[in-house]
Amino acid sequence: MGSHRRLAPSGFDRGATCALSALSAAAAALGALAAVPASAAPHEDTRAEVDRLYAEAEKATEAYNEAGERADVLREQVGAARDAIARQQGHINDLREELGSLAGAQYRSGGLDPSLALLFSDDPDDYLDKASVLDRITAHQAGELKELRGAVRELAQDRTEAARKLADLEASRKAVVRHKRTVEDKLARARQLLNSLPYAERAAWDRASRSGRSGLSGLSGIFGDVPASGRAGAALAAARSALGRPYVWGANGPSGFDCSGLVQWSYAQAGVALPRTSQAQAHAGRRVPLSQARPGDIVTYRSDASHVGMYVGNGQVIHAPYPGAPVRYDPVGMMPVSSVTRP
Repeated sequence: MGSHRRLAPSGFDRGATCALSALSAAAAALGALAAVPASAAPHEDTRAEVDRLYAEAEKATEAYNEAGERADVLREQVGAARDAIARQQGHINDLREELGSLAGAQYRSGGLDPSLALLFSDDPDDYLDKASVLDRITAHQAGELKELRGAVRELAQDRTEAARKLADLEASRKAVVRHKRTVEDKLARARQLLNSLPYAERAAWDRASRSGRSGLSGLSGIFGDVPASGRAGAALAAARSALGRPYVWGANGPSGFDCSGLVQWSYAQAGVALPRTSQAQAHAGRRVPLSQARPGDIVTYRSDASHVGMYVGNGQVIHAPYPGAPVRYDPVGMMPVSSVTRP
């Protein structure tokens, strides 16, 4: 007898709802961002605006990455539901054919009054045995068909719900992409403002973007660095091989990367599967204090863990910084550290 499984509620309700909530928040934040004027501002204001724009763009990137992962999961679940429906439909078709032949036989035998059929039968005992078995099989198959039809209806409802949630998620992803374009426009304008500054001011902004902002710069001596080995060493070697490659929004290599894409790709080269987003990567292992960071550890930044890099030792990380900046080394304290995780 066929069986069926309901789609896991966690895959649709909790996961999709969380993803949609995160995307809605990102969309609202980015929508508000669109109202920021791009007119020329004092040098300090210009630098602060660029910093803020980069941070907002990174939040949008991670929200988009999360939506992409959730959409992939939903697509797999919808595909599995369709396969199950197809299998059960085939079973039902077989049952219908079998029930059709049994019904025909019953009709033909039932065309005569049972007492007359018994009278004209060559073997009354054989007739009685066949009639009894026929009735039992028909009742059994009819019950099974009813159950399978109910299962198909249930699966069809699950498929419809999955398709609806997938459509909602795709719509949210498109909304984030639209806001991403707005952010890119703002970034381009901010870069124009920076390029209009005197060289000394541009150099000051670049130094500020690569220096310790959380009181950790110049403190590399606190780290008990040990040589990277095993999976961490392989991941670190992969990350170093990506030095100089461009920051590409939403990319996870090998020709370009966003911040979490670089970390995911690097560990994939070491045979370790990490989540796609920086927020999820912050929980992809054992948390350790920053003072105990080892080469290969994952370092996430800001209170929302919207940026991530890989610790390389000597108080430095390797990361994909932001659009226009290639994969590079920077001080681990370049911005407030959220967590250090050892996969």
